[in-house]
Amino acid sequence: MAESYILALDQGTTSSRALLLDRRGEIVALAQKEFAQHYPRPGWVEHDPRDIWSSQAGVAAEALTRAGVSSAAVAAIGITNQRETTLVWDRETGQPVYNAIVWQDRRTAAFCDSLKQRGHEAAVRAKTGLPVDAYFSAPKLRWILDHVDGAKDKARAGKLAFGTVDSWLMWHLTRGALHATDVTNAARTLLFNIHTLQWDDDLLALFEIPRNMLPEVRSSSEVYGRTASTLFASEIPLAGVAGDQHAALFGQMCLRPGMVKNTYGTGCFLVMNTGETPIESRHNLVTTIAWQALGKTQYALEGSIFIAGAVVQWLRDGLGLIRSASEIETLAASVPHSDGVYLVPAFAGLGAPHWNAHARGTLFGVTRGTSAAHIARAALDAIAYQSYDVLAAMEADSGMRVKALRVDGGACANNLLMQFQADLLGAEVLRPRASESTALGAGYLAGLAVGFWRDIDELQQQWQLDRRFSPVLPRDEVTRCLKGWQRAIDAARAWADSGNSDDS
Repeated sequence: MAESYILALDQGTTSSRALLLDRRGEIVALAQKEFAQHYPRPGWVEHDPRDIWSSQAGVAAEALTRAGVSSAAVAAIGITNQRETTLVWDRETGQPVYNAIVWQDRRTAAFCDSLKQRGHEAAVRAKTGLPVDAYFSAPKLRWILDHVDGAKDKARAGKLAFGTVDSWLMWHLTRGALHATDVTNAARTLLFNIHTLQWDDDLLALFEIPRNMLPEVRSSSEVYGRTASTLFASEIPLAGVAGDQHAALFGQMCLRPGMVKNTYGTGCFLVMNTGETPIESRHNLVTTIAWQALGKTQYALEGSIFIAGAVVQWLRDGLGLIRSASEIETLAASVPHSDGVYLVPAFAGLGAPHWNAHARGTLFGVTRGTSAAHIARAALDAIAYQSYDVLAAMEADSGMRVKALRVDGGACANNLLMQFQADLLGAEVLRPRASESTALGAGYLAGLAVGFWRDIDELQQQWQLDRRFSPVLPRDEVTRCLKGWQRAIDAARAWADSGNSDDS
């Protein structure tokens, strides 16, 4: 039997990637291409949908070429994508009516504030697990309908299609034969009821969205359709779809309730599998769908930290303390601790679980003896402290103790950071050999749907440990560190609140 592969498409915020995976979950080939970011006004972030498609199609072909295999060798395609980014296109021509409005875009913040002031947030959160925020898709979709000439009339007439990035890719991969999404992406729109697993009429009415624009919602692991023969020589099954953080959770094999992964990227995204029942957060986390596969729907708690690896970039580009990001571990390790210095990297406000949009970056405990090394150490510590706060909230919401944290993302290569994270948690931090958890998760979901892998047990055996970090810092020292961090957070919030009162 000829060797066959899974093609994982990883469509991110700044680049599109494609990975070819073999049966061992090993990467046979990888291709990546960046594409343009557009900032028409302050707080606005857009992508040209044609760039998203062309870059993703290009790297898919490139990965096959690099591996020296034909499309006939691809058993299935899995897709993972930047979430919440919103696209609207003409059903007849397939052309976008406006640029994709990216998840980071804040143009609809005032509209969301008006919904909250009118008392809608509690009902929306009860159905979706999400706060009313410009981060999610529905306000962006409403904006396009309100501001693109003729869009409302065309939408009512059934001539326009809405989708997140996964839907846009599937539409083009099938030449318009498929308008679909999966439950994880639907769950990030503010239009999907995560309890009934259906588009919700009350939410559609609230945002004034015609139902006929919406994609069909499917599970995360099934054969959606096949690629058009005009794209590849063979018709390849599209068989797995999940938003990026959901795919990473699956790729990390966090399959049981209480298992948690943290992606240490520009920010941090922590996700806890909570099992087959959604848990309403009382500590400012998001309740979402982890995935729907193998006949089961799994739910999750999620917390987002805005600034993680970005604080290292700031030390490099803003302060010039290091010349490259890789230097921070050596600099920070040159001192035994931060010597009482705390950095709260609220450069874009504080994310979960604090949620203070007015907070700004602050540095506490500086003395004449404070050095660049102490500031570098405090910067790394801050990533671990912020992650601790989210994990503590997850434990409080779920009633489940975090016994181990599975990690991925660029900053997880920093051993000093991973060790301090283990110390704070009093739990093991597990770093896998495979660094591509997100693409791996999409590939796994697709492979399961077509029998490329027999079952979950086979996939679990592929998860290989690179390094285990066990807590070594005495608990009284951990308590002292956490008290200092809490003082720093309280002071940063007080500074932000006093500024707000001055403004008023």
